Amino acid sequence: TSQKLKILPEEDGGPGTDVDEYLGLTGVYDQVEHMRGAQGLRDEINRLKSLPPGSLPRVTAYATASSYTMTQLFKWIESRKGQNDTAPKLLDECIYTPFVYGPSEAIAINMEEDLIDTDTHAVKFYESYVPIKSEVFLFDYGVAVVWGMTEQHEREFLRELESFEVEKVDEDDIETEELEFYINSKAQSRIYNDVISLRTTKGHMAKLAISHAIAQATKLSLYEGLVDETIEATRYIPQRMAESGTVEMTRKGLIKKIGQLFIMRVNVNLVSNILDTPEIFWSEPTLQPLYMAIREYLEIPQRVEIMNHRVSVISDLLDMLNGHLNGMHGEFLEWIVIILIGVEIVIGVVTITVEAAKLSY
Repeated sequence: TSQKLKILPEEDGGPGTDVDEYLGLTGVYDQVEHMRGAQGLRDEINRLKSLPPGSLPRVTAYATASSYTMTQLFKWIESRKGQNDTAPKLLDECIYTPFVYGPSEAIAINMEEDLIDTDTHAVKFYESYVPIKSEVFLFDYGVAVVWGMTEQHEREFLRELESFEVEKVDEDDIETEELEFYINSKAQSRIYNDVISLRTTKGHMAKLAISHAIAQATKLSLYEGLVDETIEATRYIPQRMAESGTVEMTRKGLIKKIGQLFIMRVNVNLVSNILDTPEIFWSEPTLQPLYMAIREYLEIPQRVEIMNHRVSVISDLLDMLNGHLNGMHGEFLEWIVIILIGVEIVIGVVTITVEAAKLSY
């Protein structure tokens, strides 16, 4: 998503404008000139890129668990009202709350419209700082999206969250999605180079729509990693079959591998349900275009298609191993029948020999 610009629709609906081009190409600014002056957009982006690292407040998503115990988590957040200025709301599969460890500020970019150069269309900017409350969106499928906290406070919050996690993800496997945001009340909201421009700090519903998409992308990253690891761990099987004509595994080992592949396929089916459009957008349809715009920026539809293709490879391998296991079982039964026939023949020969010996006497 580097260098990609997405103009976000306003909450009252209307499609976003997708500008899938790169900074410096004149075609980008020709497309967005009707929304803002092309030079103005360039100046604002360059100004943000020149700020010292950490100047913009963070938007960070963490996939920390399979799920959260939402009832207990909601009660715990309520109990922190005096300490962290919380005010939790349950929004379908998400808990929203302010969660303040300390004062925070966001940069607000302002255009001096009366200072526009009519020849160059250049626009002068000045910065101000507006106070904000850090906010948290907690999704029941184990993803936390944090707005406006420092990295230190994020780590502190995640430590407190651990007691509400179900099937905690190993620390080394936790997937994150890191963005930044600022305020520009004069321009339409947009996301560029992982920096989100918002028109206002008031309200949380627009942030909810954005957070839904970011949380889904983060959970998807977790499963993309698992699918890649599974493919890499089983790559040797078809190679050995091609070389030796058989799977050099014990029956027990083969059954274990089939079980692992089946669990992976089930998990991917579960994450496919997570990636469906959240139900809240049925009751808040004006937010759906904003949610869809962020999904497209994060390339979720394309990534899902690629992951499903990789899962089909795992499914083909699973079918092949099942067929080989059935073949092994059939071969085992054939050998049992052969052995039984052999035993029966031996018994028959011995019986005939004994009877013949008796008759000779």
